[in-house]
Amino acid sequence: MSVFSIIDSPCAWKGKELSSRSDWQISLTEAHIKEINNLISGNNQEAPSLTQLLSETREILENGPGVVLIRNCPIHDLNEPEAKKIFSNIASQIGTLVSQSSGGQLIFSVRDSGYKENDPRSRGPNTRKKLSFHSDRCDVIGFLCLKQALSGGENQIVSSAAIHNYLLDNEPELIKFLYEPYYYKRHNVDTGNELPYCSQPIFSVTEGKFACNLLRVLIDRAYAMPELPNMSQEQKRALDTIEEIASSPDMHFTFRQGPGDILFLNNWITLHRRSEFVDFPEPEKKRHILRAWISPPNNRAIDPLFGDNYGDYRAGRVRGGMRPE
Repeated sequence: MSVFSIIDSPCAWKGKELSSRSDWQISLTEAHIKEINNLISGNNQEAPSLTQLLSETREILENGPGVVLIRNCPIHDLNEPEAKKIFSNIASQIGTLVSQSSGGQLIFSVRDSGYKENDPRSRGPNTRKKLSFHSDRCDVIGFLCLKQALSGGENQIVSSAAIHNYLLDNEPELIKFLYEPYYYKRHNVDTGNELPYCSQPIFSVTEGKFACNLLRVLIDRAYAMPELPNMSQEQKRALDTIEEIASSPDMHFTFRQGPGDILFLNNWITLHRRSEFVDFPEPEKKRHILRAWISPPNNRAIDPLFGDNYGDYRAGRVRGGMRPE
């Protein structure tokens, strides 16, 4: 008999269910847009409607489905520095921005940089290739779409709690491996650490709250290191099965961010990926998404094993991101 339990929570949803819910898709009102325009123009007036909206967003991310899509942020006439400034302001009202590089970068541009695969600067977000389902090294990730690709680049999101429940119902023998630690290699741009790897679980439950953390590419790189043991066949099968379940059309939800759309995801209860895309030939039209890594004040407690990689594991603490070099 399994010692693991079904996750009974609003965060355990399937794709069709999410598409029929209205609690996570938000269209900005005239009041919101007026307050955002005031911020853009440098007007320091209070923004009560926007503040209330983002407070509700924080609650949905932590205690609801873990995903919020805010439509039609008025960024169409902004240049890149202005768009970064307004996105930083909005994301900062969700929580503390944490660094996405050892150099302290708080807003990261997701776009094809044209790096070759063996270039140490290359990261999945700055290519145009399809990504696998994963979570990022933060509590909440935010994306603001500035320009969409000519074709492709669809967003797919899935509930990691729903994947957990599916495994428990259908392949319970795999669950125990996912609650055990896996090795992760540090990212090639994450250079501010004593060791080149860390160890943390895929699934965990801490103080009654579920958490999932998965970035397969860094796991595979770790197990290729000569100083670490090989991944077992059971561990590999468990990881392969997560991707298979997440890829099922019944499990995930697919959509495409348009310019001005802001997507927030709780990384502990969702996984996300992006399809391959084809860009416009003109440089000024190429796909461009701004990304923020955020640590909200209402974040959950996580397994103490995450302390090494995240800097802290206790609820309500600023954590995640990359340490300075």
